[in-house]
Amino acid sequence: MFIRSERLFLRPGWPEDWEELLALINDEEVVRNLAAVPWPYTAEHAREFICRPREKLLPHFFVTVPARQGAKLIGSIGLGHDGDDVELGYWIARDHWGQGYATEALRAVLRLCTALGHQRVVANHFADNGASARVLEKAGFTPTGETRMRFSAGRGGEAPVLCYEKPLVGGETAQDRASLAA
Repeated sequence: MFIRSERLFLRPGWPEDWEELLALINDEEVVRNLAAVPWPYTAEHAREFICRPREKLLPHFFVTVPARQGAKLIGSIGLGHDGDDVELGYWIARDHWGQGYATEALRAVLRLCTALGHQRVVANHFADNGASARVLEKAGFTPTGETRMRFSAGRGGEAPVLCYEKPLVGGETAQDRASLAA
């Protein structure tokens, strides 16, 4: 599965991508904001990540910027499970922060989520990562008001995360559910 947005091309990872992936994510400032990525990140981790089987309704993409000399890998985005919820996770290499790439990639994947029939998508960010809060909000996510502890392999322990949600076609927010319960 492939997605084209205004500036980005989202594609699956291929085995030969492992070195480029390793070069980009082997940055403690990136890894500390991710839940499942260990620090230090090794070649074995990169090869394992690329070869991991994916569920049909929970695709994963490498985020690339097309150029004359080929598409340059700048990050990754994908869907997974958080309990019964569909969870969106992403990262962008530090050299590409602040250029709107994460927001653009999120919006593209959210359009795909609607096409796949997902009703709601959740996401979270570590409490000390305000940049991710801004990305999620620009992509239309709203805070649920929930803060919980989440293990971070990159941090080597638990840290608080702030939870967000994005209802899709016909979905409702935590605020809607709270209003109905009152």
